[in-house]
Amino acid sequence: MVRVGPIMALPEVLESFSVAPAELLAEFSLDPSFFADPENTLSMAMAGRLLGRCAERTRCEHFGLLVGQRAGASSLGVLGFLMQSSRTVGDALGDFARHLEVQDRGGTVWIESEGTLTTLGYTLLDAEIEFLDQIMSCAFAIAANILRALCGPEWCPNAVLFAFSRPRNVEPWRRHFGVRPHFDAERSGIDFPTRWLDRAIPGRDILLHQLMEERVRELKLTTGDSVVTRVRRLLRTMVRTPSCSVGDVADRMGMHVRTLNRELAAAGATFLILREEARKELACQLLDTTRTTIHEIATILGYTDAATLTRAFRRWTGSTPSRWRAMRRSGAPAGK
Repeated sequence: MVRVGPIMALPEVLESFSVAPAELLAEFSLDPSFFADPENTLSMAMAGRLLGRCAERTRCEHFGLLVGQRAGASSLGVLGFLMQSSRTVGDALGDFARHLEVQDRGGTVWIESEGTLTTLGYTLLDAEIEFLDQIMSCAFAIAANILRALCGPEWCPNAVLFAFSRPRNVEPWRRHFGVRPHFDAERSGIDFPTRWLDRAIPGRDILLHQLMEERVRELKLTTGDSVVTRVRRLLRTMVRTPSCSVGDVADRMGMHVRTLNRELAAAGATFLILREEARKELACQLLDTTRTTIHEIATILGYTDAATLTRAFRRWTGSTPSRWRAMRRSGAPAGK
């Protein structure tokens, strides 16, 4: 489930195309008033279908981008106010990654710094979500707005990468981000200079930050992720890296390996099964939404060659990667 706050502008954007919001939303058993309360929630799957239907009806392939352009940190509710009252941009992004579940339980945020370059990324937990291009365009339009607000108007990304195929006209994306995005990437993210992480956030309100921290703790106590979901979130970002062992995940969670394995077993899961699940999810996502070759996907997932990936993929799905991709794009069942 996700809060409706980040897509509250959806009815407004529909109206800008002379499409009656009530008529389209009725297809989803929703009413325009649903978008008046940012605390309302809907499933990530429905959010994807809704944005996709809006894009089809308006004949605007960048509909999700237009919705995201109208949102910023405040649209994230408690999490947004926590970020805005943080000490530095780095602290704010750290809060974003650690506490995303209070806003969005369908994805995970990750931050990586290598020397002078930092990447802020976002990944969906379910690779079967439809209209990923609309969701990601919306999400990263908001992320860019947040970074500009935290850093100041002089902030500009080095690069923007999307794990979906290139749209017909990339100009709307270029205008919003200030750079021409790269499509068909292995993951979606915004690259920017690491020096911005030390930027102090002007007008920081320490009391507000303390209040928001307390509220986030309360929310996580009532709606916090299970150990299985926490491992899944980590694996969705770590599965691309050599550091993807049970020890690496336990370290990231601040747990002993034996404790993690015991808690997973109590929940009816194992680390190896969850890691295979993460590899399958990423392989399916890249096959479905990008033009990345099967050999490249094998390399991304750490397999020695395409044949090894093909054997694993047949075990997961009963089909080969090439057949699965062809069936997905034809709309036919992707089984054996």
